[in-house]
Amino acid sequence: MSIHVIRPGLFSAFQDTGRVGFQHWGVPVNGAMDPDAHALANLLVGNPTTAATLEMTIQGPMLCFQAKALIALAGADLGASLDGIALKPGHAAHVKPGATLRFEKREYGARAYLAVSGGYVLEPVMNSCSTYSRGGFGGLCGRALKAGDVLPISSSFANPPRLTVPAALRFAAATQPVTVRVLQGREWADFSETARHDFLHEPYQMTAASDRMGYRLDGAALDLTQPRQLLSESVTFGTVQVPAGGQPIVLMADRQTTGGYPRIAQVASVDLPRLAQLMPGDEVRFSMIDMRTAQALFIARARLLKRLEAAH
Repeated sequence: MSIHVIRPGLFSAFQDTGRVGFQHWGVPVNGAMDPDAHALANLLVGNPTTAATLEMTIQGPMLCFQAKALIALAGADLGASLDGIALKPGHAAHVKPGATLRFEKREYGARAYLAVSGGYVLEPVMNSCSTYSRGGFGGLCGRALKAGDVLPISSSFANPPRLTVPAALRFAAATQPVTVRVLQGREWADFSETARHDFLHEPYQMTAASDRMGYRLDGAALDLTQPRQLLSESVTFGTVQVPAGGQPIVLMADRQTTGGYPRIAQVASVDLPRLAQLMPGDEVRFSMIDMRTAQALFIARARLLKRLEAAH
């Protein structure tokens, strides 16, 4: 059983929950940029949330199914249709042999996730099927899809679970600017009062020089009270670093394992999906919360996903 790639799209690659436990060897975690959409796509077809999905960026692929399957999309609306019939995110659909899934006009968001019931047949690398294109491993030969690729899938003819997708997991077109909650970073106090004020009160724009490794933002420059030399220390998904030029960079799924730039903030994990769906030119504002609030938000989202998983 397989899927034939007729057109690969802009950047379509397999991701799962990431390559956890190897950062001390310098191996990035990788994984889905929007973990909520990734999890939801899997739950809609009865897969565990750890199963790999196909992450599609801005422009989706054209895929021909060689066997019947149960599929679901979640995340951005990239204009999907199955044999000419619109297929919206948040819904599962049965696919007949020979059916074609194509993506045309993007409606909103940047990343969509395609799950197949039973999962894709991929070879794990360090306990993960996530693609790390810079390293050339994981997923399908460590790269994005190409025309002519054949994607093996497991056999599964199950009916879709009866899930009611809660509002908190329904992604829709966001108003601008997008508000993202953050916590104080390790070097927060080392930035000037003006810099701290501007970071929380001025909009920042995502630039075209952004990718899965990091989002480069353009806005008010953020200055330290005095120059500092820092040792490289561990960084994580959502760490906001500020290089010498003063323009912040938010580290994303393919981030390096350490960094030496001052860290003004850390994005609350519950808001990482909002960042993942930004397009170049979109505006973002940052709002400060404390650790207790961030933890409560994280726990609430985790419990929500667990309830959906238990409803299979």
